[in-house]
Amino acid sequence: MRTTSGLRRLIFAGGVAALAMFAAGYLAARSGAAQPKTVIHVVSIQWKQGVSEEDKQKVFQGVKEMADAVPGVKNVWIKSERVEPRGFDDGFAIEFQDHASADAYASNPLHKAWNDRYLALRAASVAIDVTNP
Repeated sequence: MRTTSGLRRLIFAGGVAALAMFAAGYLAARSGAAQPKTVIHVVSIQWKQGVSEEDKQKVFQGVKEMADAVPGVKNVWIKSERVEPRGFDDGFAIEFQDHASADAYASNPLHKAWNDRYLALRAASVAIDVTNP
């Protein structure tokens, strides 16, 4: 009887410890302690009428090449799962280490050269940069 009671206490104590660790992690995340300070640049694209799949792929290849060459880029995404606003076709996202890296990307000559080619193919685009306070 004692072993069953001791086992129950041990299981109960383990459950309380697990709950306490979960609560501490949750509160740390809610307080901002665990929030990343990276900047996510998300772009939705509406292509001009008649833009070929090959040209679209060149745009996305250019995004990947910039991500490899521009300092401060952490990650890049080029496959759209859902695109907003309605009527837009594709999109991509780039994650930067910080605000300074995002600013450096915007003024980088590689970005300017890519942008000149990209602007000729898109009818419209919507971009948003997102970070944490």
